[in-house]
Amino acid sequence: MQRLAMDLRMLSRELSLYLEHQVRVGFFGSGVGLSLILGFSVAYACYYLSSIAKKPQLVTGGESFSRFLQNHCPVVTETYYPTVWCWESRGQTLLRPFITSKPPVQYRNELIKTADGGQISLDWFDNDNSVCYTDGSTRPTILLLPGLTGTSKESYILHMIHLSEELGYRCVVFNNRGVAGENLLTPRTYCCANTEDLETVIHHVHSLYPSAPFLAAGVSMGGMLLLNYLGKIGPKTPLMAAATFSVGWNTFACSESLEKPLNWLLFNYYLTTCLQSSVNKHRHMFVKQIDMDHVMKAKSIREFDKRFTSVMFGYRTIDDYYTDASPNRRLKSVGIPVLCLNSVDDVFSPSHAIPIETAKQNPNVALVLTSYGGHIGFLEGIWPRQCTYMDRVFKQFVQAMVEHGHELS
Repeated sequence: MQRLAMDLRMLSRELSLYLEHQVRVGFFGSGVGLSLILGFSVAYACYYLSSIAKKPQLVTGGESFSRFLQNHCPVVTETYYPTVWCWESRGQTLLRPFITSKPPVQYRNELIKTADGGQISLDWFDNDNSVCYTDGSTRPTILLLPGLTGTSKESYILHMIHLSEELGYRCVVFNNRGVAGENLLTPRTYCCANTEDLETVIHHVHSLYPSAPFLAAGVSMGGMLLLNYLGKIGPKTPLMAAATFSVGWNTFACSESLEKPLNWLLFNYYLTTCLQSSVNKHRHMFVKQIDMDHVMKAKSIREFDKRFTSVMFGYRTIDDYYTDASPNRRLKSVGIPVLCLNSVDDVFSPSHAIPIETAKQNPNVALVLTSYGGHIGFLEGIWPRQCTYMDRVFKQFVQAMVEHGHELS
């Protein structure tokens, strides 16, 4: 609330200076223009405070998890104030990659082998200068999973690493096969239904630091992959907790929403071209099993998945793949504390597909649902260059689990 008041005071001061200038040059000499702008400003402020700025809905499957979050992760119960001039879903989604800063991060790259002869690229931020955790063997480790075509260079990943650095933690980014510049050694990429590569990465990281607290955070498709893994493996995971952001809960509903004309124009077609570009770099690896010319003519993510992803992973139909890829059906089997942040206006993940009733049946699950925020948006403040609401949720939750997670045992 204090930050919002400061933002509104700044906005009022800038507006006053602008109006004084206009009056001085005679543009609003009659005072009519000034009255109109002041009236509009008051009306907009009232609308914003009454209809836009709201507390998120917190849905938990157990009273203990709810109480834990209220005590140690209070951001999930505080009013979220979206950027006053950009709170609509599509605006938040489109703006974040361009307006948010990219904190500098120096990675150490590691390539690990997989059982099928492939390789996975991991980008490590070791944080050897950590003051709080000088012993590397016990330094908390956060595994980060980017979105559909994302890598360790995404701004949201860089912000998570920057916040983890402040806490003294180590981070490792799991880059899906073939997207981070490494060679593809086998004719296989990735999908959010197949968790084999993630299991390999989790086992590898845990074997390096078995005494360190180990958590994971997944964004968009990375969160879908993480939830599918947790739903399959239950409590038998070395992870002590996890967080997901802007997850697509039901792949059918996500696809249907993204195929609406405006959403297709703004998001779907662009992401399809990104997917095509990603696999076309390794085209020679797939020509024996997939009609790549047909793949390159896809005009939507659904068409790409039908022609490439579902074929790659041996699904009989696209519906079989989308059913297996939807994490809502596995949420009931998650066996460790998981916090899931979604915005109900996210066009990538329609609100009607969010598994609220299923979450209520699992004491390990907490859904945090904001009214606005878009897809990986959650911008706040007048000029949202730095920390977003999503970043603050991430920081408070991982810190709460590392320092107070024993309370949930």
